Amino acid sequence: MPELPEVETVRRGLMSLVAGSKVSQVEVSYPKMIIGASDEFKQRLTGQTLERIDRRGKFLLLRFSNEWTVISHLRMEGKYFVRQVDAPVEKHTHVIFTLADGRQLRYNDVRKFGRMQLVQTGSEQTVKSLAKLGPEPTAAEFSFATFYEQLQKKKKAIKPALLDQNLVVGIGNIYADEILWLSKVHPATPCNQLTSKQAQAIHDNTIEELSKAVEAGGTTIRSYTDAFEQTGSFQFALHAYGQTGKPCPRCQTPIEKIVLAQRGTHFCPHCQQVK
Repeated sequence: MPELPEVETVRRGLMSLVAGSKVSQVEVSYPKMIIGASDEFKQRLTGQTLERIDRRGKFLLLRFSNEWTVISHLRMEGKYFVRQVDAPVEKHTHVIFTLADGRQLRYNDVRKFGRMQLVQTGSEQTVKSLAKLGPEPTAAEFSFATFYEQLQKKKKAIKPALLDQNLVVGIGNIYADEILWLSKVHPATPCNQLTSKQAQAIHDNTIEELSKAVEAGGTTIRSYTDAFEQTGSFQFALHAYGQTGKPCPRCQTPIEKIVLAQRGTHFCPHCQQVK
């Protein structure tokens, strides 16, 4: 599943490619992809201008000129392509925004897990999936004091807690493993047993690691590509995720993989011990 760095990279690409474009037609070939009535979705957006694309956590927010916003979640395999209107439509393309300049913004999703929801601009926080989101992982928004206070109230392991999107948004399986490796914290450590020093390391590494991943264009493990259909490069900087059996870059101990909260989890058994 695309995590914050991948979604942010897609957002930046779409801003470059289609922001300011007028929509002349909307086609939906798989209505279940639209939360709500697909006919209203098409009617509301036809003739409008896609003014900009924002992001909240792992959600893209497509802002249209008539004060409507499309909340788009890519889920596992969702991708946006920009094509000329006469270019063959790729298999698994389910939503097409035809633009007045002769191009199309196409949403492609092999597994059909992605979803789009039309809401009035400014009302996004009333949508359940967005209302519960924690702060963005930036120094300005991600308060260590609040983070540490919330950790002290949780008994669950830190790895699944980071995946919840309540403490901070945008972290998925890849970056959770990387952040905990950088912080020298075992992924099964209960949140309320983390020291202030450990929590500070997790907090600071979250901000730094996600920022670095954005600048690298995200991480491509299987099929992720950005709006320009380019792969990310952060996979070449991974220390723990997907490195099972390889030597830890710090101590040379082989990286291990366990299943924690039903998620494959990678860590160094020497550097990341439960204390």
